[in-house]
This record gives sequence, structure tokens and C-alpha cells, in this order.
Amino acid sequence: MNILFICTGNTCRSPMAEGYLNSKNIDGLTAYSAGLCAFGEPISQNSYAVLMEKGIDMSGHVSCPVTSELCDAADKIICISPSHKQILISYGVDENKLLVLGDGIADPYGEDIDTYRRCRDEIFSAVDALFPNIKVRQSTLQNDDAKNIAELEAETFSEPWSEDAIRQSYQNGTLFFIAEADDDFAGYCGLNTVLDEGYITNVAVRPEHRRKGVASAILKELDYLARLKELAFISLEVRESNIAAQKLYAKHGYQIAGERKSFYANPRENAIIMTKRFKDEDTQH
Repeated sequence: MNILFICTGNTCRSPMAEGYLNSKNIDGLTAYSAGLCAFGEPISQNSYAVLMEKGIDMSGHVSCPVTSELCDAADKIICISPSHKQILISYGVDENKLLVLGDGIADPYGEDIDTYRRCRDEIFSAVDALFPNIKVRQSTLQNDDAKNIAELEAETFSEPWSEDAIRQSYQNGTLFFIAEADDDFAGYCGLNTVLDEGYITNVAVRPEHRRKGVASAILKELDYLARLKELAFISLEVRESNIAAQKLYAKHGYQIAGERKSFYANPRENAIIMTKRFKDEDTQH
């Protein structure tokens, strides 16, 4: 996932955000930055200094102007203030890509080092809120896992699984994967395996953790499991109208393999079958 931070001159705030997010070393995520009025200048002295206090070296940074190519390449564009977002919208940038960092971060340009420290800390906190450290673990449904899954099911699906049904499914062989964002329950996935075949039951992410890479982290863990268990494929059903989910799965290598008519109820809808193969056809026969 490519994350583009935008500020005005690309010498103070956006380089601090870029440097910090890259320092978190989140798997599959790369940050870069640009400015609406950038002219190839180095990072500001105070921004460099307060980042170095945290062990982040941005000495090689050179300010870069915003271009359509940079915006097109970004999966998310995070504006340091609401005004930056409005300008990009006026330029025709896809509004669905655009976010504002926190409530907007005031420009520290020309202020003293303590102002830059406060700006840095505000940026760090806002970046952490958008991009928590995500861990995925296989669960034995101890502690509150089954309860958390059931609550998320009730919040997400029209026909949710109960806590008892989840525990019974586990006893019958369903594997459950729990995603945690900074140790907070963020989402889960269920997977059934039959011989060398894998079938996802449900994937759900808590609303406050959506669009933060949680579902991608879960799918990557399933990839690891598939290769470990030498699965031929993993397959799932997704609502025909859920285009966002279909795009996410496609990004992770799942391809449309068919449909199931009237598969879903409440409301009734067709299911799109999407499958990711882990073995070449020649090795399956």
C-alpha cells in the first residue's frame, strides 16, 4: 500500500509524517510525501532535529511537488490540513482516496523548536490512529475471542453467528484468525480446510479499524497458512454489490470463479465466488 502525505512546502509536516510512518515498518506499506508549493528544498532544520530526537533520519529528503502521477500511484492520500484536501479535490483527485491527518495539523514554519516538537507529537499520534501496528494470530477461542467475534458478527452481518455457533464451528474444525491493532481486537476471519482446499467463512473488521490494512493483514496470514499446509486454493463468497470487498480480494490475487444465485438473504442477493490458487494446474493433476 502506497501512502502519500501532502502539505504546502513539503519541508516540515509531511516529511515528518512520511518518516514516522516508514519507521513503523508496517509490512506492505510505503509512505512518501509531496507539497502543493514545493521547490526541491531540504527538510527544515527544526523538522530534521525533532525527528532525529526519535531516531528518524530524513536528511536525504528533498521537497517534491504534487503531480498527477504521484496521486495516481497512491492508495491513500493524507492531507495535513483540510485546505490541502479541498485543493486536491479542485484538481480532480479521487475524493475516495483523500483523508485529513487528525483534525488538521497547524504549520510550525518559522516557530521555535518546542513548537516543532509539539507538531511532531501531534503528527505521530494522528499517524498511529490511522496506521496501528497490526498483528494476526490463530485463535483457540480463549479469553474474549469468541465473544468479540460474535459481537462483530452481529454488528456486520444480517445473519450473524452466535457465540455458541462460533465455538461449535471451532470444535468442528474451523480455524479462526484474530487481528489486533495495537492490542485492540480489530477483526477476524474463519477458514475451513478440506484436504488441500480452503474456504473462508467470514471476514469482518470493526468499523473504527476499517481502511487501515486490517483485512489485508488477515489475507496475508491466510496466504502463509495456505503455503504452509500446501493448499491448492482458498475460496470465498462475497455479495454481488460489495464492490469494495471484491476489489480488496482482487488486489490480493483472488479471481472471480463463478456465482451462486440468491446465496444471501436479508437482503436476497447473488454471491460472487472468488478464488486464489496456490498451485499451478499442472501440479494439481
